[in-house]
Amino acid sequence: MGNQNNTKQTGLRRELKARHLGMISLGGTIGTGLFLASGGAISSAGPGGALLAYALIGCMVFFLMTSLAEMAAFMPVSGSFSTYATRFVDESFGFALGWNYWFNWAITIAAELVAVTLIMDFWFPDVPSWIWSAVSLLIMFLLNYISVKGFGESEYWFSLIKVVTVIIFIIVGILMIIGILGGETRGFSNFTVGEAPFKGGFLALLGVFMAAGFSFQGTELLGAAAGEADDPKNSIPKAIRSVFWRILLFYILAIFVIGMIIPYTTESLASDDVRLSPFTLVFEKAGIAFAASVMNAVILTAVLSAGNSGMYASTRMLWNLAKEGKAPAFLGKLNKNGVPVNALLATAAVGCVAFLTSFFGNGIVYTWLLNVSGMAGFIVWVGIAVSHYRFRKAYVAQGNDIKDLPYTAKFYPAAPILAFLLCVIVIIGQSFSSFTEDGVDWGSFIASYIGIPVFLLCWIIFKAKRKTKVHKLEEVDLTTPEHETAPE
Repeated sequence: MGNQNNTKQTGLRRELKARHLGMISLGGTIGTGLFLASGGAISSAGPGGALLAYALIGCMVFFLMTSLAEMAAFMPVSGSFSTYATRFVDESFGFALGWNYWFNWAITIAAELVAVTLIMDFWFPDVPSWIWSAVSLLIMFLLNYISVKGFGESEYWFSLIKVVTVIIFIIVGILMIIGILGGETRGFSNFTVGEAPFKGGFLALLGVFMAAGFSFQGTELLGAAAGEADDPKNSIPKAIRSVFWRILLFYILAIFVIGMIIPYTTESLASDDVRLSPFTLVFEKAGIAFAASVMNAVILTAVLSAGNSGMYASTRMLWNLAKEGKAPAFLGKLNKNGVPVNALLATAAVGCVAFLTSFFGNGIVYTWLLNVSGMAGFIVWVGIAVSHYRFRKAYVAQGNDIKDLPYTAKFYPAAPILAFLLCVIVIIGQSFSSFTEDGVDWGSFIASYIGIPVFLLCWIIFKAKRKTKVHKLEEVDLTTPEHETAPE
């Protein structure tokens, strides 16, 4: 085994504590998917359908995160999924996974900048939208530029605002359900309205299942932060275990509260207008004044948090690709605070350019960029499942004892295999709505799947150029990359 505690001062700074790691993952997951999209899920599949879909996706994410925890505790590197795929599967697979993940988050930064303009328009409709985007981009850049500890601290407080909001929402909702707030005891009446609790049958459930997958994306951010965790062998498994249950409880309880209080037939549930957010509607029913303004402020912090985390994750991935010779070498430079400054500048520039495309040609280019990046998160999840399956096989094949691992994922090999199959179902089912009685909506179909050929193209080109092969289990390199070592 490689020396896991190498202290040469050549790599990133290990300054992220367990509380930072937990909030980074929460920050990447609790956002508009919960505050806005949860209403659409209930509207589409009914309260029962929404709960079932989110619970199923939650189980899949649990398997994936425990798989990631096992690899990250053993080999805590900032390249995470890209490095694991390179080491345990095939170098070309790691190359394609790394670049797709970088692109995914770089484009997500652009999406958050667009969201900021819509949110600020709520309060300042007469101020040019680009000003808010520029200020937001500058804030994200500076929080990442100062130091990894500065990023971790800012993300901790961003995420804490969201967590407190969700907890207050759940408490207020329960008080309303039992009749202490809102003037009436609601009981389970909204679970029996019309077609409830399950509306629209299997296809509606499948549609929400796909959407729920997007909502949970971001939990894997912990993997990218592993290279800068101060005690990765203990803090990463601890953070992943606690974060998963918090996320699942937040989503399940919040959807349950919304379904109990607001009938799925309420038209405004399907809206993406913050003034009609299900959280806003519940707070207003409870008699809380200025609910829309409060939720708008919370959603603003959620957007800034997602952009902040996205810039961090994509910067570390790009830095790692440079160190492995899969990106230009100048992107591997660290400043005196241990921040990959050139990778950060490149990521911010790409996010800015992608944002500018939203102003031209009715945003067609921007929409396609979002579609390409949208599939990348699911592809990364597939990569995590495949890498973990191969890692455990290689670890045993080389004569090691599973008991010696810092953390052991449960239900192996069933967990990574099941997670892999569910991810493939989500990927294949992305555009089932394109098939209608009138034929196939080819525009929608291509937009949904464009990310797959982009990923495969990266994989095939690198494989053809480097002539890489899938590693034999006995030859898998289980040592931590030299460039990842950092002071304890």
